[in-house]
Amino acid sequence: MNNQYQIKRIVEFTEYTAVAKEQSENTLFDILVEDVKDNNTYCQELINRILKLPYAKLPDFFSHHCDFVEDPIKWLNKFEKLISENEGIFHSSSNDGRMMKCYTIIESKRKELEILRNRHTNQKPPMQYINAECEERYFSFREVKSKVNAMADYTDKIMFLTNERFDYEQASIDFINPKLPDYSDQCQKEIDQIQHLIRLTDEFSKEQMQKNTNGFPFNKLKINCNINQLVDIFYQLHREVFVDGKPIIDGNINDIASVIVNSFTDRDGRDLSPESVKTMLTPSKTDKRPKPHKRIDIDKLL
Repeated sequence: MNNQYQIKRIVEFTEYTAVAKEQSENTLFDILVEDVKDNNTYCQELINRILKLPYAKLPDFFSHHCDFVEDPIKWLNKFEKLISENEGIFHSSSNDGRMMKCYTIIESKRKELEILRNRHTNQKPPMQYINAECEERYFSFREVKSKVNAMADYTDKIMFLTNERFDYEQASIDFINPKLPDYSDQCQKEIDQIQHLIRLTDEFSKEQMQKNTNGFPFNKLKINCNINQLVDIFYQLHREVFVDGKPIIDGNINDIASVIVNSFTDRDGRDLSPESVKTMLTPSKTDKRPKPHKRIDIDKLL
């Protein structure tokens, strides 16, 4: 095939999807062994194909080649990297839309394959514990409950259960176990229970704080900046700024979170969520704290 679109960089494929000419059954999609001298020419042939195929044929092209490899997800990852390494070809030939379509197809195909892989690798629970099934997956609240109990963060629990409920409600269900409660209802009841526990924890924290004041009255202070900016100040004093090798504020996350939620409100006078504050104080949750340009750098102020 004429190299009208000369690639700039290659990616090392561990599996080729080329076929012998006499075995080729799809001239539109097949890459011939005779045209593949090495990894470089294989990469070139792949790029040539996706740049010349009709848009409507691109999903079938990727599916066709996935059938030739033992690890299609790995092959798709390599192909995605090959496109990324040669984005200039798409820009220079006004094929940006085609490039984005290929990325979308690869992501969709990868998710499809991962679902199928998980169905084969994960041990399926007995039928008496399966609430419902569809073509892509099964729904077992017993299994979900076990996963939720293993999570430490309330926010993660609620997000996981909400996603499960939405997945179930949007799925085309083939089987429903009449002996088990509705899967969506069970997920929602679990969410309600967790939210109730959060409210109780917040109320108990307030009561404890009031007891510790020994009758000294006070009103919560209003925060007029972003909540995560204030929480990050406490995080810095607890994790980053030290005196004689000890943090300026010493204590555990629960205690620091209690001080914050019992001392401050947001700019609208609403109480702060203890779980949200604890999440912001967790070292691994960097995405919940302010970006560098929004951060109040305590170290520069001391």
